[in-house]
Amino acid sequence: MLRRKLLRTMLRYKAQFISMIIMIALGIGVFIGFNLEWYSLEVDTGEVFESTGFADYRIISEKGFSPEDLEKIRAIGGVEDAARYLSVNTSVKDDTDVIALTVNENTNVSGMLLMGGEAYDAESPDGIWLSDQYAEKNGIRLGDQMTLVYKMFSLKGTVKGLVKSSEYMICIPDETQMMPDYSSYGFAFISPRMLKNAIFIEFFPQINVKTKLDKADFVAEADAALNRTTLILGRDETVSWAETQGEITEGKTMGSILPVLFLAIAVLTMVTTMHRICANEKTQIGTLKALGFHNRRIIRHYAVYALTIGIIGSILGIGLGYLLGWYILSPGGAMSTYIDIPSWALHMPPFCWFVLAGILVFLTLIGFLSVRKMLAGTAADALRPYTPKKMRHMRIEETRMFKRLDFGTKWNLRDTLRHKARSAMTLFGVIGCMILLVGGLGMKDTMDAFIESFYNQAIRYENRVNLDAENMKNEEALTLAEELEGDWSAVSSVQLHDAPVSLEIYHITRDLVRFPDEGNGFAVPGEDGAWICARIAKKYGLRAGDSLTFQPYGQDGSYTVKVSGVIRSMTESIVMTEKYAESIGFDYRINTIYTRRTDIPAYAGILNVQSKQAIMDSFDTFMELMNVMVFLLVAAAIVLGIVVLYNLGVMSYTERYREMATLKVLGFKDRKIGRLLISQNLWLTVAGILIGIPAGWGVLKYLLDALAGEYELKLVIGPVTYLTGIALTFGVSLIVGWMVARKNRHIDMVAALKTEE
Repeated sequence: MLRRKLLRTMLRYKAQFISMIIMIALGIGVFIGFNLEWYSLEVDTGEVFESTGFADYRIISEKGFSPEDLEKIRAIGGVEDAARYLSVNTSVKDDTDVIALTVNENTNVSGMLLMGGEAYDAESPDGIWLSDQYAEKNGIRLGDQMTLVYKMFSLKGTVKGLVKSSEYMICIPDETQMMPDYSSYGFAFISPRMLKNAIFIEFFPQINVKTKLDKADFVAEADAALNRTTLILGRDETVSWAETQGEITEGKTMGSILPVLFLAIAVLTMVTTMHRICANEKTQIGTLKALGFHNRRIIRHYAVYALTIGIIGSILGIGLGYLLGWYILSPGGAMSTYIDIPSWALHMPPFCWFVLAGILVFLTLIGFLSVRKMLAGTAADALRPYTPKKMRHMRIEETRMFKRLDFGTKWNLRDTLRHKARSAMTLFGVIGCMILLVGGLGMKDTMDAFIESFYNQAIRYENRVNLDAENMKNEEALTLAEELEGDWSAVSSVQLHDAPVSLEIYHITRDLVRFPDEGNGFAVPGEDGAWICARIAKKYGLRAGDSLTFQPYGQDGSYTVKVSGVIRSMTESIVMTEKYAESIGFDYRINTIYTRRTDIPAYAGILNVQSKQAIMDSFDTFMELMNVMVFLLVAAAIVLGIVVLYNLGVMSYTERYREMATLKVLGFKDRKIGRLLISQNLWLTVAGILIGIPAGWGVLKYLLDALAGEYELKLVIGPVTYLTGIALTFGVSLIVGWMVARKNRHIDMVAALKTEE
């Protein structure tokens, strides 16, 4: 009998039943999806790092390393393996494409994964193992011929294999490009023999090392072994490792915010709704008790109702979570445009199963506690209809202002305070809706402002010409800069508090490069000090007027400079003019020219040319992903608002059914009663919007600081975003209010008013 009653109860409260399932499914789906994303990414990328022997440290020297240097590093206690390594950007002959040409003496360290063709041969005189992504984008097949040009050298070979590499898991030329563009930039491995045949000498400016030593210990051991100070980069200072770990950290952080919001709303909705259902069922609960059903059996019946909602919602939620995970992590998913790995498998974090079990137990407990209170006392007590607690007169009701209010305002105010839980849940749902809208649309505003500031206004050149600073004198570079009508810079790595940072020395006379300041303008580096990026300023507590000391790698001397101000930068950098660099006696080598010219002449000292358009094209892909994410957040906000407000609106309608019947008897028209229902929703909507706007701003600010600190983004939320968020939230509230208000046409006044007898 109770089984049939369970089905009838579900049908009777089908709106609440379906809305609770949707909320549980959304909460669990978002929870599973976000945690599935970061954990799967951690497992999938971890397998590639492990299988390719991703190096723990990279020792870098412009002079190169000899076989004896390699043996000294291998002899350090705790070093598992090491390899001499070379990676330089080369040009594809008769094309503008750039290939990161890589030579590795020992592919057990920083090796590759073969995706097609012949296995790597360290003795091959002409074999090229090319990025499979670059090959696919450019229509290159196994057996095709390629010629790569570096300085005055040409390396002609045959594509013998298609590969992936953990070193190029995120394949971008430098920090100015946010997304890979395999149509114009890729990587390739060749053998040490082919390199020697082409340039007639061995040259390896890098040693990659696998070891469990921490960085401080390894740096001390390596410098002692080589008898000089060298630039040593750890895993977290490489693009592939840092960016993938950043994505994992972002996933964990997002997984601790949005899923918590959805789950909290789902559980609170479940609490209030189950309490109201049991209150409405009080007479039937008393009837069951009077018929001889034990309390335990009645409690089990309503607990099963809650458990059923939990099970169905969990199943749908798991499916939704895997769908979200597949959308992000699949060969054609959003993440595959950024990270290049051979396979995308979805992995559920083990703790998720415990959380799901805990949710089901908690939902069952909600059902248990909701009905337990209704069974208190005798069967006669249980048979009495549920009566809300009596309301005491509020002090505000005795004021003149309150007495001047119209009837509808007084009625709604009393009802809001009488049913605090329902009102609070409605408010919480609106706040959640606004947080998602302000956060999602605000992120788009922030990124649009970032691109406008850093790329449309700060980058005023058309091409960036990278020079061979090792073999090109500054006088030659200056002559070329004048010929190209360009500005120039000298960029090098220096050590600041035992950490590598970029030292950028600029000569700007044609306004081709600008430096965004902490406000909305641009800084003008002077001749009396250096400018530092916001990350350095924050990390070391520096500001204008302070001083800092840095040390060039490979040199014993250090330089102390005055801090003139703080700028926002894509790289962790110190910026100064060439005149200030000369005043402190710093010896620099010009390695970059910025020009508006598009006809760059062939010159022996030019390594490659990177166009501004190529950088902007990578941002188009990034913004496409951003727009998809914003769309999902907006859709989630609308679904959240509709489900929560409709469920609580129906609950409000049920609770006030007898009161509305009384109003109809007194002559109130359906339209007037409908306006009363809608107006209360609008009150709570206004309050939720007023709280949700700063809450959304705060959540977005936290996410930018926690997840995008390396881009030094400035939070920007435009008025259109606020207006759109307010309009959508009001729209959802009005639509839901109208849907609920239509129900008052079907009120049975006689049946409603005789229930108290």
